[in-house]
Amino acid sequence: MFGKIKLSADFIVIGSGPGGATVARELSKKGKDVLILERGHDYREKFYYGTYLGAMRYSQHASLLFTEEGLNIIAPLMVGGATSMYTACAAPPPQWLKDTYGVDIETEVAQTIDELEIKPLPLELLGTASTRIAMAGRALGYDWFAQPKFMNPERSRQQAKSFDCRATCMLGCRCGAKWNAAEWVDEARGHGARLITGARVKKILIDGRQATGVQGRIMGRPFHATAPTVILAAGGIGSPRVLQDSGLNEAGVGMTMDITTMVYGLSRKKGTGKEPPMTWSWENQQAGYMLSTLTDPWLLYPLAAVRKGLGPTLRWLRWNKLLGIMIKLKDDISGGIYPDGKIRKPMTAGDDQRLHDAWQVCRQTLVEAGAKKSTIFMRPFIGTHPSGSVRIGDMLNTDLQTRIDGLYVCDASVFPEALDRPTVLTIIGLGKRLAKMLISDS
Repeated sequence: MFGKIKLSADFIVIGSGPGGATVARELSKKGKDVLILERGHDYREKFYYGTYLGAMRYSQHASLLFTEEGLNIIAPLMVGGATSMYTACAAPPPQWLKDTYGVDIETEVAQTIDELEIKPLPLELLGTASTRIAMAGRALGYDWFAQPKFMNPERSRQQAKSFDCRATCMLGCRCGAKWNAAEWVDEARGHGARLITGARVKKILIDGRQATGVQGRIMGRPFHATAPTVILAAGGIGSPRVLQDSGLNEAGVGMTMDITTMVYGLSRKKGTGKEPPMTWSWENQQAGYMLSTLTDPWLLYPLAAVRKGLGPTLRWLRWNKLLGIMIKLKDDISGGIYPDGKIRKPMTAGDDQRLHDAWQVCRQTLVEAGAKKSTIFMRPFIGTHPSGSVRIGDMLNTDLQTRIDGLYVCDASVFPEALDRPTVLTIIGLGKRLAKMLISDS
């Protein structure tokens, strides 16, 4: 019978999404001994990566994770984390993060934009139907813009055949055009970092007020890893659960979700389904929501539409004619991650008002873009960015440290309020800033 696995490092990083990968990469580049513990596995070379089967294989509860209110949450468990199943949208952090909370990551974000060549797709790849929606929005007075992306068609492994991006790339980018945080994990390993997959961290080990390591199971075997510094980057759901099991019971009290839905309408012309997702966007920061061009992948569409009735479901037969606009709300803090395993995220009165305002704009825009008014409907809600569950100002100081010395958090859970925009660039900025501080202190 095998005994307990014993490990040690200078730094333990829990999670390999954009936060964990960034911190691990920056630390390892400076020669630090880094141990990365990832609950999932590396699926990038699997035949099913980027397919419907794959999405069920590597997302929590086979993509059927729901809050008590019925809000569907897609939470990838894999090397690269959320960047393995995203639309590759990039947005700088909101100004209030610096002005209200004193977190300045402008330098780190600018470095990342240059390094990863973040920019919109070329005009010819923005999509005919998506561009039609954006121009319709502009005609109504809304300043739609080409959405910057962590995506470069020149990176595509299918260049010889042509770059053919569509909504299914949300299941995992098979052509390689999207940047994935797993690439920075690879780079960290090249600098000596160790990656262990299938590692489920149960709790942080704490001696008095000092973190000393972690314990849990690796592929079913118990393990114990020691380090004077632990960076928890297990995501908006995973991080508060680890902290709760470690005695920090205030974790998970309240959360944000960037509550998301899509509004669809049938057009006589080509729809947005076969075009790159979220190529055009519009932000209403004052009202608290963002719009972008997006359609559910073909096989996922009926799974959502069936909950809205027979009419929306039958429109699956004309999926290639659907025009889609995504609504992403800046939702209020509510509900939370509970120790009994439940997740609650009720809509507030403020959320309802934001949704009503966004719905009216979407209807106007779709009609202007050529959709038949009687065919327009809204799909059920999705929780796209579980976040704000270990908030700066409540549980963390501006250096992302908990009340436990040597214990830091670096993922979407740290947001003090809903970010109101794509999250990855902000998380990378936070990771780079944290790594600088840790390197300086050490």
